[in-house]
Amino acid sequence: MSFLDALLGRSRPVKPDLDQLFGLPSAAITLQAAIGFAPTGAGSVCFASIEGGAFAQVQQDVRALLDADPERSGTPVEFSRDDYGHSWLLSRRGPDDLPALVNDLHAVNTALQDSGFGPQLLCSLVAFHDAELRPLALVYLYKRGTFYPFAPQPGEKRDNPLELQVKTIVKDDLRIEQDLTRWFPLWGAPGL
Repeated sequence: MSFLDALLGRSRPVKPDLDQLFGLPSAAITLQAAIGFAPTGAGSVCFASIEGGAFAQVQQDVRALLDADPERSGTPVEFSRDDYGHSWLLSRRGPDDLPALVNDLHAVNTALQDSGFGPQLLCSLVAFHDAELRPLALVYLYKRGTFYPFAPQPGEKRDNPLELQVKTIVKDDLRIEQDLTRWFPLWGAPGL
């Protein structure tokens, strides 16, 4: 950071650390033991929509990479676009195979980043639910290098007390986003 940046109150953004995703299996164990939320086996990567041949090639490469896993059953990868124009890649694994799901998400993020599409990456999420089937996601903010919990309720409402409880529970397992204004709602996110 330069002297002028410091004087004007500007700071450099945190460099993304995709290896933070590998903390999710540990956080999942903590979350399940503390309040009974277990992984659903679904995880998503969200990125700004990109058009063109280079991205189409990366999309095909990612699909081929994830489709090549012989242990995967069903539709391995689904691409979709949300109401806000963002693209999503949804990967599914068995609920007990969170490490493989995290590897999938890491591989997708890395492939996009290494192909020059890192600035388009927005977030990744892993979905959970409890015995009452209440949804919860742990969301990784790519540009911040941090996680936050998102607990949607019907009618585009959030379970804020649950989100704050999860923040406290997983704070030793994951780097949690401290700025609550960055805890963006992900209404209709694939896999949630």
